[in-house]
Amino acid sequence: MSEKQKKKKRESLLFKGVCFLCNKMGISVPSHAPPTSEVIGGIFLAGFAALAIRVFVFEPYTIPSGSMIPTMLIGDYLYVHKSGYGISKYSFPFVHPSFLQGRYFASQPERGDVAVFKVPQDTDINYIKRLVGLPGDKIQVKSGILYINGTAVPQRQVEDYVETTASGRIKKTPRFEETMPNGKKYFILREGTDGQQSADNTEEFTVPEGHYFMMGDNRNHSADSRSSLGTIPFDHFVGPAKMVLVSVDSSILDIWKLHKIRYNRLFTLIR
Repeated sequence: MSEKQKKKKRESLLFKGVCFLCNKMGISVPSHAPPTSEVIGGIFLAGFAALAIRVFVFEPYTIPSGSMIPTMLIGDYLYVHKSGYGISKYSFPFVHPSFLQGRYFASQPERGDVAVFKVPQDTDINYIKRLVGLPGDKIQVKSGILYINGTAVPQRQVEDYVETTASGRIKKTPRFEETMPNGKKYFILREGTDGQQSADNTEEFTVPEGHYFMMGDNRNHSADSRSSLGTIPFDHFVGPAKMVLVSVDSSILDIWKLHKIRYNRLFTLIR
């Protein structure tokens, strides 16, 4: 085999390897492209840039349920800051979790943050909730009121949250402004004001070191740290949710139907 043929074979094998990695990252590469050094270099650089953005900058996230209403609605498409809490094994889209242990360049979450994290029982699943408890905190809900270390978190009732159900019925739900000890304010929903609804009364939980207590803003319709989900290890956090990029009152496939877009939610910051 001549040197020219050997070089061509090496380029062909390298091209196939780069194509495989790019396809794993969701980057489409034309299989008929000539495997020259220039093409391989271009594909490699594009793949590296896409990976860097995916790992360090942002990840899109879709809201599939109503557990975070009124802060986020079903059909919201979010920007999640991947390196907002540092880098962990779950920052990389196709690397086995055993590749990286712990968290690097870590920045600690704060009470009131809305964050995406991996479910400890099944790390293929992402959840999004609000952080209400830090390591060492004692958390309890009594009569619908959140208590942190024995002190009630203030709630102020505001105007009802109004929505139209799938059957066309108008539903009103009591809405409250909750204020965290650090001053962060946000809105939550409670099904009633009597404090006797589902999940309105819990045992007292102690948050273990390195873990966080998460709750949905739709307090009576959220599977969170009050239930079997448990507290969330820090290295399971993907990142804080920062902005609603687009919101569609249907599937994202219907975004071309202009009347389905919630224009008042485009590029809104999450608080």
